[in-house]
Amino acid sequence: MTKNELRQKVQDVIDAPSCYEGLRQTARAYLDAVGKENEHAAAEKLIRELEQDVQSIDEVIPFFASEQAKELFGADQAAAMLAQAKQVKADGGDTCFCPACMAGRTILDHKDELL
Repeated sequence: MTKNELRQKVQDVIDAPSCYEGLRQTARAYLDAVGKENEHAAAEKLIRELEQDVQSIDEVIPFFASEQAKELFGADQAAAMLAQAKQVKADGGDTCFCPACMAGRTILDHKDELL
């Protein structure tokens, strides 16, 4: 994967509705640093943030089954997300299926190329 493709994945993280503001700011800071002397440090910070934030499918399944998920998304949406998460796991997926986690996982899988 090229650096430009990885930068697009960083933009995908920023654009994802499921991305929380702290990660969004870190990703923007990385893109702002591209081509500057602080690019490497910004990439390292982004990677650390993604390592904390990208969720495994095993972490999100109990969440989507929780009362908190029902309160946040509504019972029907939480049930649909739980079913989707279980299907992802059954299909061999190991990462949360939300756009932020999927793009973040790709970045982490290619982090050496980002650095």
